[in-house]
Amino acid sequence: MLRFILRRLLIMIPTLVVVSMLIFVVINLPPGDFLSNQIAELRATGQEAGLAKAEFLRHEYALDRPLAEQYLIWIGVWPGPSGFNGLLQGDLGWSFEFGKPVAEVVGETLWFTVILNFAAVLFVYLVSFPLGALAAIRANSWVDYLAAAVGYIGLATPNFLLALILLYYGQKWLGLPIGGLVDPRYENEPMSLAKLGSILHHLIIPTIVIGLSGTAAMVRRLRANLLDELGKPYVVTAKAKGVPPVRRLTRYPLRMALNPFVSDIGSLLPSMVSGSVLISVVLSLPTIGPALLEALRAQDQFLAGFILLFISLLVLVGMLISDILLALLDPRIRLTKRSRP
Repeated sequence: MLRFILRRLLIMIPTLVVVSMLIFVVINLPPGDFLSNQIAELRATGQEAGLAKAEFLRHEYALDRPLAEQYLIWIGVWPGPSGFNGLLQGDLGWSFEFGKPVAEVVGETLWFTVILNFAAVLFVYLVSFPLGALAAIRANSWVDYLAAAVGYIGLATPNFLLALILLYYGQKWLGLPIGGLVDPRYENEPMSLAKLGSILHHLIIPTIVIGLSGTAAMVRRLRANLLDELGKPYVVTAKAKGVPPVRRLTRYPLRMALNPFVSDIGSLLPSMVSGSVLISVVLSLPTIGPALLEALRAQDQFLAGFILLFISLLVLVGMLISDILLALLDPRIRLTKRSRP
């Protein structure tokens, strides 16, 4: 099992390198960049002082060099104007749009993004697993119809509309907080039990909004997989031999049905992260979503590049977790390579 995990970790490194190259190339595909556009605007208005500063920043951050060299400097494997000073050295770059280092722009929002998406994934599995299993066991019953209703609502309702509905009724009926992920009085205070409680209280609506569509899809998938397994001959034989219902369900059918259910963690994370960008704007959440939108709009390449790379890292971590859980659930997966002739 340790060899299996190490092999997956080693695969993540070249994958992340390729992803970083694609991100950097795609960000630079549109003509110009933030400073080029600013320089053109300053020249048009005749602001020489601002023009000199923009030209200085352009040279300082190697934006006047070839694209391949810019990428290597950004990563930190090629000396720039300040020597080796890139992502590998802990320098995330400069945000031209916000006028400060990228590390200060993202700051605490990175942790809020991780917490929010972790809570959403946890919500998806805690709700979809029992609901999907019960929908399969009690097919064509009220439980099955309830699961179908959750699925239709989750898949058909736009996230931003659901966010507005839950904001209104959550505040009106349950007194849930509107906007943000922490009470204003705790914003500049260190982490404490009171601040953690405030964060968990504020997470209720965003978690439901972001996780509902994923929950709907997972419920339908688990129901279909489990129904298929329950109809196979070995289950019928076990029932004829008098195997207790719980053991008959958990021994093999549920485990076999869980394989695709667990493997979806890798594909679930990117959809949630991309979906949370719009939700973060609607609900005024301090995540990296609004900063990413602003960075892409303004062609702020270092800020946009780091945020996209961070999201890609989350996806790779999700896929690693999915692979580990699958290997624990089904030993054939981790033994496949070893058993080849």
